[in-house]
Amino acid sequence: MSTSHASGALSPEKRKESLAALKASSERGKELDVLIVGGGVVGAGAALDAVTRGLNVGIVEARDWASGTSSRSSKLIHGGLRYLEMLDFALVQEALQERGLLLQRIAPHLVRPVPFLYPLTKRVVERPYVGAGIMLYDTLGITSGNSRGVPMHKHLSRKGTLRTAPSLKDDAFVGSIRYYDAQVDDARLVVDVVRTSVQYGAHAANRLRVVDFLREGERVVGARVKNQEDGSEFEIRAKQVVNATGVWTDETQAMVTERGQLKVRASKGIHLVVPKDRFQSTVGLILRTEKSVLFVIPWGRHWIIGTTDTDWHLDKAHPAASSKDIDYVLDHVNQVLKRPLTREDVEGVYAGLRPLLAGENDSTAKLSREHVVAHPVPGLVVVAGGKYTTYRVMAKDAVDEAGRALDFRVAPSCTDSIPLAGAVGYRAAWNRRARTADETGVHVARIEHLLERYGSKTDEVLDLIKERPELAEPLPGADDYLQAEAVYAASHEGARHVHDVLTRRTRISIEAWDRGVSAAPVVARLIGEVLGWSEDQIEREVTHYNARVKAERLSQEQPDDISADSARMGVEDIVPLR
Repeated sequence: MSTSHASGALSPEKRKESLAALKASSERGKELDVLIVGGGVVGAGAALDAVTRGLNVGIVEARDWASGTSSRSSKLIHGGLRYLEMLDFALVQEALQERGLLLQRIAPHLVRPVPFLYPLTKRVVERPYVGAGIMLYDTLGITSGNSRGVPMHKHLSRKGTLRTAPSLKDDAFVGSIRYYDAQVDDARLVVDVVRTSVQYGAHAANRLRVVDFLREGERVVGARVKNQEDGSEFEIRAKQVVNATGVWTDETQAMVTERGQLKVRASKGIHLVVPKDRFQSTVGLILRTEKSVLFVIPWGRHWIIGTTDTDWHLDKAHPAASSKDIDYVLDHVNQVLKRPLTREDVEGVYAGLRPLLAGENDSTAKLSREHVVAHPVPGLVVVAGGKYTTYRVMAKDAVDEAGRALDFRVAPSCTDSIPLAGAVGYRAAWNRRARTADETGVHVARIEHLLERYGSKTDEVLDLIKERPELAEPLPGADDYLQAEAVYAASHEGARHVHDVLTRRTRISIEAWDRGVSAAPVVARLIGEVLGWSEDQIEREVTHYNARVKAERLSQEQPDDISADSARMGVEDIVPLR
């Protein structure tokens, strides 16, 4: 591995290098082996998979890494308990195998076990039925070939259930079963996958939008991209192009062919973020609704509550949560809480779109989460469907398909044994956290917070504080996050704008009561130093972020999707750099 890639930092300098390499691909003999289009978890996974097979790889993303579905999920790494009811054992087993890999080897710093209660409401018949299902879930986890990484399930009486979750209504359940899954900071995992691919030699650039595919006869031989920041366009040539654009699959395919297309349906899911003290429980909850399942998920000093499952036919870049969506989630969770949650308890709201393979079934809740890989025309591979947990398998299958069309033998996938940036040495770093706190003068609770976000790369954040002690101060209105983290987001994690930092590199936009408005000016100044912004640019970035927050709040007061979408669309997607 070349030392120039060694840290895998997505720095401004590294982005310039990557842009130069992508532009150079249009010269004779310098074309890429594979160009990945789409910087969500599947695209990032495909870049890592391809580059670790020894291929020459580029990856482009129209907006920011994970800015679509991959930053707006339920933040769960799970087998999909509800797929057992559909008798989809292979899908569940595959997902549980990936869960084990992520917990144990690939990303132990970002993926951790989380306990859930599955409440029981019927006295005699339900416990053996549900218990058998959860026993099977645990068993499939063991037989998946990896250590499960989570404890086994346990049956609880009504009294035991209320002891575990005192805020539940006394008469809501007759008992419960506690089982384990895992949670993840979804956007951070994507950034670490991209960083790891760059470490192995991939050329990665965000803010590059594909405006057309290059053709030679029927064959796709690359893409024409537009740099969203300066408006320039250039060509990237590649032997194979992998389209991993999630809910945008139909639009990107349509640039090439109408034939043999995969059809992807967008299903909107919204989530609410409420403070941890709004109800007492030591575990998460999984609740059945008439349409889907509702999760109450522990999230640091907060709970994430979701989700909905409704068709979405409007703007895909910014799906909007309407007042109706928020009421739906509150109404369902309040059915089991002693003290109901109100709109005033909601700190943050976010909406995401699931890319479901369109089938015969009209209900998005019943569409399969299995993925499909297709080769609709020579030179273009399309991967669609699936779920976040199985991103690595989807990426492997897409690169397998692209590899079959290359004129040389491609090595098999090895990503099941490749830890992500921050994973190597994480457990040792965690074990010495008290010593690190003593050595750096940073409180041990802060060190723990950093380790759970950056893993063994925490040293790089602490080095920034060593150079500039003022960066140990928290960001205004967001006490959990240090100023050093904003600097690091721009210097090492590819953040290009204020909203990249506040919505994805950190979760301030959903965790702070003011949704990051008071942090925005400080963040703009900190990252402006790294990115070389003028005073004018710093001001425009803050104005833009405030307008986004205002538009999102307005959309969440609208009664339906159409009016919510219209309110959210009042703000441009990106601040041009001048």
